[in-house]
Amino acid sequence: MSEEYNLLEKNDSLSSIKSKYILKLIFGKLPKNKFLGIIRYNKKLQKLLCIDINNYKIEYCKIEIEIIPFENTYGKFINMNNKDESYYHIYFNDNKEEIKRNSKKNFITKDDKVNKIKIILDYEIKKINNLFHCCKIIHKINFIKFNRKDFKKMNFMFYKCSSLKELNLSKFITDNVTDMSYMFYGCSSIEELNLSNFKTDKVTDMSYMFSGCTSLIKLNLSNFNTDNIKDMENMLQGCSKIKSLNCSDTYIIAQYYKMFIYYI
Repeated sequence: MSEEYNLLEKNDSLSSIKSKYILKLIFGKLPKNKFLGIIRYNKKLQKLLCIDINNYKIEYCKIEIEIIPFENTYGKFINMNNKDESYYHIYFNDNKEEIKRNSKKNFITKDDKVNKIKIILDYEIKKINNLFHCCKIIHKINFIKFNRKDFKKMNFMFYKCSSLKELNLSKFITDNVTDMSYMFYGCSSIEELNLSNFKTDKVTDMSYMFSGCTSLIKLNLSNFNTDNIKDMENMLQGCSKIKSLNCSDTYIIAQYYKMFIYYI
């Protein structure tokens, strides 16, 4: 039973309020995750606020990504595996009008003048592995919103993003991920990765995860747990410039040691 439910049960005054206006004032101050937690257990509040909990969950669980391409570049900036294209949305340069989809919907063309891309992935999106596979024009990726816990595969996610220099994964949720193989393979321009928020308890494959990250200097893996890992082959292959490795996991340290010895 959640903390929000206990709070609601102890404070009957919330359920006794009949004014929609007052309820919206109260709940409007809460972060969306707290709001969702409270109304999930209270059908009366859902009715008073005219909220369908399933529809609200779909809205709440969208993933929002900001992408900065290199100036005056063109090419692919995202891969989507879903057959139904209505489940993801693309906006250029803070424009509120969604980009019309066509055969080059995931490409910046020579005629486009794009300095920022916003992508929204709906709840119906079930896969994000290969999401930026070989998207070589991207300079910066920032995951602004990420509230999904159901993804199991993140392999090849940033594979050969060779121009990528900045990557913000602080909002990432990896609780149920089992496959991180080749995740950052060939990200040859990135110098620092902070993955301290990653949970890797269920991950079984980290093979080639950072292989080819030839510019990587600083790597924070302080939360990594490799108890269930079955494959770590060449996890740090080619990461010869690493000067700072924040990690307490002995398996990863051993991988780093082997890499270091190889390049002496």
